[in-house]
Amino acid sequence: MPSSSKVAIVTGAGSGIGKAAALALLQHGYRVALAGRRRDALQNTATAAEGASGNALVVPTNVADPGSVRALFAETQRAFGRIDVVFNNAGVNAPGIPLEDLTFEQWKNVIDVNLTGMFLCMQEAFRHMKSQTPRGGRIINNGSISAHAPRPNSAPYTAAKHAVTGLTKSGSLDGRKYDIAVGQIDIGNAGTEMAARMASGVPQANGQTAIEPLMDVTHVANAVLHMADLPLDANVQFMTIMATKMPFVGRG
Repeated sequence: MPSSSKVAIVTGAGSGIGKAAALALLQHGYRVALAGRRRDALQNTATAAEGASGNALVVPTNVADPGSVRALFAETQRAFGRIDVVFNNAGVNAPGIPLEDLTFEQWKNVIDVNLTGMFLCMQEAFRHMKSQTPRGGRIINNGSISAHAPRPNSAPYTAAKHAVTGLTKSGSLDGRKYDIAVGQIDIGNAGTEMAARMASGVPQANGQTAIEPLMDVTHVANAVLHMADLPLDANVQFMTIMATKMPFVGRG
């Protein structure tokens, strides 16, 4: 199916990686449902698509709420007729404080959004993709470098991202019989608002603080587009894209 006829949902589309990926998809002919908590941020993403903005659907969504997720998929189906690609990108973090000082609410918020929210979107994607004609679709989960190696004081985020890898593997297996391809992109130090602190120095495993290099978020968006564009008989199961000189390989 050519890009010009594909439909995608991008969660966390109001900023950062989600916004960049949504714009890349729109600019390559996808019709895209922009999901996120803030309507104004989603509308800004749609406006930034310029000539492709007519293919953007703004759907304010809380991915941690099952009803909100069901409404997102139903509205996308009504507007565009099918769902070919879901980029599960929405995520939050907790304060970088010692594990023993985290509150239950801080832990729960990260797990609710980063893990349960991703499960709810995958579940709804399965329901739609297995019943549409042509059958099937693709789910791309935003993992993280933290799905492989933690940063100091990152227990909720790291635990959630490790669990995302389990969801990706289970989804990839369970989706086969429905022609649903599930893969994961693990991203390190993309130049977004969330990662801007890297340029001024962040804690390292040895207790020091160090400036870390960043890469242009456009490279991440292009990687997501590459995964989305593949035919359903091919799948990028796991991709790691990172700033070449960031401390990941050999971290610690």
